[in-house]
Amino acid sequence: MKISSRFTIAVHILSLLSMSKDAHCTSEWIAGSVNTNPVIIRNVLGRLKKAGLVNVRPGTGGAYLIKELEEINLLDIYRAVDVVEKDNLFHFHDSPNPDCPIGANIQIVLNVILKQSQKAMEKVLENVTLKDLVTDLAQQINETN
Repeated sequence: MKISSRFTIAVHILSLLSMSKDAHCTSEWIAGSVNTNPVIIRNVLGRLKKAGLVNVRPGTGGAYLIKELEEINLLDIYRAVDVVEKDNLFHFHDSPNPDCPIGANIQIVLNVILKQSQKAMEKVLENVTLKDLVTDLAQQINETN
């Protein structure tokens, strides 16, 4: 099981918007970069707009950032696109056998570890701004050209 690709698509979109300020950033244009359907882009843009990270001009006006890059961290993006339910990154299998000592207790013990793991991952995302990511991305683009 994987985390939804909405997160990486959202990071891709925001990076594209920040590095293509002179472009007409329509969902069709963005979809060309992401290599997906414009409907998926519009869905993710709607979530990013609701989170206050972007605005979208009506019609074919295009999308644009409404926050500075250093004001957006990867955790903001992760939460904006509802990748997982809050504090519920890991899911337990349904109905372990309560008559088995392992089945009756595994969730209680493992839950503590999984909560700590999620908090650690979220801390890493919180410490990386979109500016950090875009700076690294620009450097990578320069190195490959």
